[in-house]
Amino acid sequence: MSRIFGWCAGAAWMLAVIGSFAACAVAGQATVAVAGNFAEPARIIAERFHAASGHEIRLSAGSTGALYAQIRKGAPYDAFLAADQERPGLLVGSGDAALGSQFTYAIGRLVLWSRDPGFLEGGGEATLRRGAFRHLAIANPKLAPYGAAAVQVLSALGVLEQVSGKLVQGQNVGQAYQFVASGSAPLGLVALSQVSGKFEGARWVVPDSLHDPIRQDAVLLLHGAANSAAADFLAFLRSDGVKSMLETFGYGAGS
Repeated sequence: MSRIFGWCAGAAWMLAVIGSFAACAVAGQATVAVAGNFAEPARIIAERFHAASGHEIRLSAGSTGALYAQIRKGAPYDAFLAADQERPGLLVGSGDAALGSQFTYAIGRLVLWSRDPGFLEGGGEATLRRGAFRHLAIANPKLAPYGAAAVQVLSALGVLEQVSGKLVQGQNVGQAYQFVASGSAPLGLVALSQVSGKFEGARWVVPDSLHDPIRQDAVLLLHGAANSAAADFLAFLRSDGVKSMLETFGYGAGS
């Protein structure tokens, strides 16, 4: 079988990870709730984890707020990859997640992006200050951490009131990205991971100083406390090999 990483084989870092699991053990299965901004990286990581361990990971993507609400109502997820630290912490506090299992798996970055290569003439900050655009797409700040960070950026630049009537909100940052990709909005504050590897359009990577760090935490849920596939997947997320991949996805490495 020829894959990016073969069955119990591959690059040196992958072999080290395999050593931490029971190599070629009986395969298990886990269902993981994942924040929309991390859905594509999670898919690739899950494929590589499957190649290394045999375990199958089923992903369910959505906004962090919506997934949190589902978990609180008893949705049968085994692990949760959120886009913030707050909801995993609340789940630990409420007894819906395993004590001591919470960790930061990635640090998100925000970008101002337009499909039009000339739209950010003069720079992203100048574009926001001018306000010469019809719509600005952001994620819902009440549900999505990237949306909350976008509001912080606009507030820090002193333009929130000026552009408030032009904001169009997606339920999550994935929908905000689609507003721009489809042309419904000329630009948006979205996740850098969504435009990494894409060369069309114009972008301004927002300085981290303009918003709180977007620390994305993972946690093992009560439903998956006895699920070795879920626990092994979270351990895999913390491996050096996965951490080294995160920059190519547009993230900083977590803990």
